[in-house]
Amino acid sequence: MPRPLTLRYRPVYPAGPFSGCTRTGSPRARAREETARRHGVPFFSILTLFPEALEPYLRASIVGSARERGLARIELIDFRDFARDRHRTVDDRPFGGGPGMVLRPEPIVECVEWLERRHGEFRKIMLCPTGRPFTQGTAESLTAEERILLLCGRYEGFDQRIAELFEWEAISLGEFVLSGGELPALAVTEAVVRLLDGALGNERSAVEDSFGSGRAAGETRDGATGERAEPPPPIFDHPHYTRPRSYRGRAVPEVLLSGDHAAIARWRRKRAHERGEHLRESEGK
Repeated sequence: MPRPLTLRYRPVYPAGPFSGCTRTGSPRARAREETARRHGVPFFSILTLFPEALEPYLRASIVGSARERGLARIELIDFRDFARDRHRTVDDRPFGGGPGMVLRPEPIVECVEWLERRHGEFRKIMLCPTGRPFTQGTAESLTAEERILLLCGRYEGFDQRIAELFEWEAISLGEFVLSGGELPALAVTEAVVRLLDGALGNERSAVEDSFGSGRAAGETRDGATGERAEPPPPIFDHPHYTRPRSYRGRAVPEVLLSGDHAAIARWRRKRAHERGEHLRESEGK
């Protein structure tokens, strides 16, 4: 724990993983976190006003399994804990007038500074509708990071000084508005975690995803020559089929049942290309 600030109302500093909603952890959970810390696995710190809304999802499915197996560390921080007044105020009216409330700089700035004193420098991402679109390429680049900080916005947005005091990347999920950055933070976290070695049952599942580069996380050299490889153009995933072979008059393509792996690979590449062309045409690109 850091030394408390000399304040009349001492901040309730986060106590560990999922702090802000889970103040205590089981010995097993603490042991997992310590093992992950020693092995240098990716560490995500998510700054939010609603940690209790994110916690259940981060304990489930692929992300939860990755945490259980020590492949990733995830910490939820309620930056309201860094507010300095008795009411734990984190927002205020905008100067110049206008609707809504704006997130004050002090709680967020002091939270980030505390985190970086505690862990070292983070790659800092601000989730907001004015950011650049999040892509699979961005997710792949984040797999190489040791520490990732995701800041979830709320209300009318952030005081501009928060952006000016640190080096941030602003990221958006698209040209639409949500009430906060919590859902984008979950999307970014899962997109990165599923690319980590061992997170999925089959590594090729991540390599062959739509929009992926076609290479595993961290794979940057040509397998044949050993030279640094140029990133291939983004690919789309091919159609998938499973049992039964026929359903309501629609049969699985015969090539997928043939056992001819070269023919199957050609069919999949062709269908993936057609799917991408169709999507681009439908979007007018």
